[in-house]
Amino acid sequence: MQVTIRIATTADHRYAAAVCEMMAAAAAVRGTGIAKRQPKYLRSKMQEGKAVIALVDEQLAGFCYIETWEHGRYLANSGLIVHPDFRQLGLARRIKAEIFKLSRSRFPDAKIFGITTSAAVMKINSDLGYRPVSFADLTQDLAFWKGCQSCPNYDILQRTERKMCLCTGMLAEPTEQ
Repeated sequence: MQVTIRIATTADHRYAAAVCEMMAAAAAVRGTGIAKRQPKYLRSKMQEGKAVIALVDEQLAGFCYIETWEHGRYLANSGLIVHPDFRQLGLARRIKAEIFKLSRSRFPDAKIFGITTSAAVMKINSDLGYRPVSFADLTQDLAFWKGCQSCPNYDILQRTERKMCLCTGMLAEPTEQ
């Protein structure tokens, strides 16, 4: 079994629909939201060099991509997903480390953030230097928060005026130059 984790390219466009299906299936199993994405959107991330893909031989094993907010002041490593057949192998940690490295190289001054309900993702994020923060410390770009609309807990976010939800906000500050 040969595992490859690398920056996705246009040659990986063929995997975009499968990534979307994996994300939707994972959200359904967990009962929480993952911002729904279309294959066209993920292909654009691949074309821009803002995505990391994991392959086992030639089979899709995992994926993650970069989204930028507020003119690159904030960014999120979004859509982290590992195919169920390849879980418990440390792929999520390796994918997240690779997308974090790519984010830092492309956007060295950005604050990298994420929101998650997953304890495993919180641990990975903590190991990368993220810390839990209030939602007030995250981007206030309405386009980001619109992505939460597909989550069954969106009403909580609305009722609290985007101050809290069931997700935990995490933030990694830019590194010292």
